[in-house]
Order: sequence, then structure tokens, then C-alpha cells
Amino acid sequence: MVVGDFPIETETLIIGAGPGGYVAAIRAAQLGQKVTIVEKGNLGGVCLNVGCIPSKSLISAAHRYDTAKHSDDLGIVAENVTVDFTKVQEWKNSVVKKLTSGVEGLLKGNKVEIVKGEAYFVDANTVRVMDENSAQTYKFKHAIIATGSRPIELPAFKFSKRIIDSTGALNLTEIPEKLVVIGGGYIGTELGTAYANFGVKVTILEGSPDILSGFEKQMSALVKRNLKKKGAEVVTKALAKSVKETENGVIVTYEAKGEEKTVEADYVLVTVGRKANTDELGLEQVGIQLTEKGLIKTDKQCRTNINNIFAIGDIVEGPPLAHKASYEGKIAAEVISGQNSEIDYLGIPAVVFAEPELATVGYTEKQAKEEGIEVIASKFPFAANGRALALNSTDGFVKLVTRREDGLVIGAQIAGTSASDMVAELGLAIEAGMTAEDLAMTIHAHPTLGEITMEAAEVALGTPIHIVK
Repeated sequence: MVVGDFPIETETLIIGAGPGGYVAAIRAAQLGQKVTIVEKGNLGGVCLNVGCIPSKSLISAAHRYDTAKHSDDLGIVAENVTVDFTKVQEWKNSVVKKLTSGVEGLLKGNKVEIVKGEAYFVDANTVRVMDENSAQTYKFKHAIIATGSRPIELPAFKFSKRIIDSTGALNLTEIPEKLVVIGGGYIGTELGTAYANFGVKVTILEGSPDILSGFEKQMSALVKRNLKKKGAEVVTKALAKSVKETENGVIVTYEAKGEEKTVEADYVLVTVGRKANTDELGLEQVGIQLTEKGLIKTDKQCRTNINNIFAIGDIVEGPPLAHKASYEGKIAAEVISGQNSEIDYLGIPAVVFAEPELATVGYTEKQAKEEGIEVIASKFPFAANGRALALNSTDGFVKLVTRREDGLVIGAQIAGTSASDMVAELGLAIEAGMTAEDLAMTIHAHPTLGEITMEAAEVALGTPIHIVK
């Protein structure tokens, strides 16, 4: 032990200040705990700094540029529309800064002690926090591990100046002419769409039979069609084999339909998943159990096999979503405070900010049938909604999954503009145990996109107004 390193005592110590960690810290402090949060990077974690927030900012800017160029149908013609990408990046960074400084203010306002450095477990009640200059021991009663994840690096595509991860794609200093994206999941599709909107020739290579494999095919098909309209090429069942870096770009070799092909680009973006940050924490010192995938094993209260240590977010089972981490952070903080809380993932939504946006919550029709639940699947199209027509955004639908015996809403899928906002009503319906009749009888303002949910519920009841049964 370093001379003078007297242990500092705290009640709850949280490792990681991303959307899981900082939310857990605030909730624990609200419940009367003395809280210390440790972060080696920037407050807000991946989500606020190099994930959710900057990507949506870039997506928003790209969408506005594309709209400015293609609003002829509305009688709006703009000539010589240009992008100052330096200003785009400055604006994006300003959004990030507002939110990260806001997180710092919230933590301090709730009297949470913020410690910079890397935490390493010594035993089940002790960590060492180290930075470049010093080390300090902290004693705690409870700990919450919220260290998040990082992009997976492919052996044949080692990250470099031209082989980039999502962070690199968000921080390019210029708009490339051509971009190859390896991986057609939500990150690759979102960033691929953004750059396609900026006029980049995008090629997406996906190993599975389709992009966005976590969503129903009828939903991902809409995204794929729109990508092709933007000049993007989507190659499925493709195996990315190697890359050659040139002075000004890359040449990617891939295999598809039994043929080996090459594609040239300025950059290759690798988005093939994320790896949990469970290494270099000293978990073995405490005996914390991991799964085969390197995730921390937890129970329904986010507790590890060590009774006073909890884990949340990307480092535990489940989708790597910021709102999942925040939800689990609240649960862990409440359990530590003596409340009988536990996780229930049924009402957790997943969203892709593509074009159109996709959102899903609860059961899909297929999942319900696999579990032996008899359901009614009811769809209503955006094209039959006045607000969607006025927005010139008629692609998509709302699909309700209701239990046949009583009309209980157990799932919903939305493809269409503002799907990310619309899904909240359906998540609430599932959480509150509402039926299709409850949704249909709720008066929705006109003309709004929310009416599509009401109309889908009327389809479920067999009494639709604005489409013929």
C-alpha cells in the first residue's frame, strides 16, 4: 500500500459513470446513501460521449441535409445545398458537452462524490482507484459495477486511421466519398444511413441473411429499400475477409454468393458488436462469476454471486441499451436501500434510428406463438394517417400483438417516422396491463401520428374506421 493511503469509506461505490452508473448513483443518493462514483473517462460514458447522443446528432444533421435537397414534392427547391462538416461536428460536440456537464451538475447536486481513475477490486469490500499519478483505497458496503462495453475488433480488421469503429465514424473531420460498413446491425445501419444522407456511397456487408436481424423482416425490408434509394448497396450473407490500406483509402475483400469481390472506399467502419468491459477490474480477486461470453452473472435484483456487489448495463445479459442500463441502475440502488425491487424486461423497447425509424416492445407475433400464446396481430399503415401524409412520411405501420382471449396488449412493433417517440405509449400499455379496447377508447388528438396506435387497436377489435376491414 502506498504510504499515506488511508482508506476512504463510503456506503455505495459505483464503477462507471455511463447511463447505468450515474443514474444508479443519483437514485442511491436520493434514497439516503453516501455514494462515490468512479470514472476513468468522461462522465456520461459511451452513450453521451461517443454513442447514443452524438450519433443521433449526426443522424439529425444528415437528415436535414437530405430533406433540403429532396423536398421538390412539397414545392420547395433548394439549389447548391452544401455541408460545412466542421460546423456539423462542432454542433454535435456542443450537444454532447451540454449533456455531460449536466450529468456532472446532477451528481454534485445529489452530493455524489466523483472520483477520476480506474478501479480495481482488492476484496469484496475494497477497491483501489488509480490514475496516472496516485492510488487511493476505498472501503464500501455495497458496489455497483457499470463499466459498459467497447467495440469488438476483428482480427483481420485491426483499427487504424482508415479502419474505424463507431467512435471513429462519429469523429471524422471530412465527409468521405465512399464508406464500407461491416455489420448491418443497429449501429452500422444508423451510421450507414447518416452518411448515405450526406451523399456518401455506402456499402453495407452483413453476414446474416438480412440487416437488423433483431427486427421483423417486414420492418427491416423498409430500411433496406430506403438505403437502396439513397444509393447504398446492402450485401447480405457476406463474409468480410481482408482489407488492404492504401495511401488514401482501403480495399476490402469479401465473399458473397460463392464469389470473392473487392470494394474500394475511403474508410471501412467495423460494427460487429460490442465486448463487455469486465477485464482489468480484478473480478477474480473477489470471485465474481462470469458467463462464457464474459458477462457478469446476476439475479433479478442485479446482484452478483457476491451478496453486496451488483452489476448493470452492457456487462450483464440482455441487449446493450442505455435505457436498460439506467433501468437496472435504479433497481440495484433500490435493492441496496432495502426495497424489494426486481427487473422485468417485458416492457423494454428497442429502437433503430434508421429511415424509417424502427421500434419494438414486448412480444413479437413470432415470439408469442413460440411460447404458446394465442395472439391477434393487427396492423395499421402510416399511409392512411393524415399527419403522416402531411409530413410526407408515409412509409411504415404500427403492429399490435394482443392476447386473443382478452385483448391484452403484450407487444408492439412500429416502423415509421417518430417510431422512437410513439413506442413509449405502447410500452406503458404493456406495463399497465392495458387491452386493445383501452387504447381504442383513449381519445388521441387529431391529426397526430399517435392516432395510428388507436387505429391499430381498432383493427384488433375488428372495428377499424379508416381502413376497410
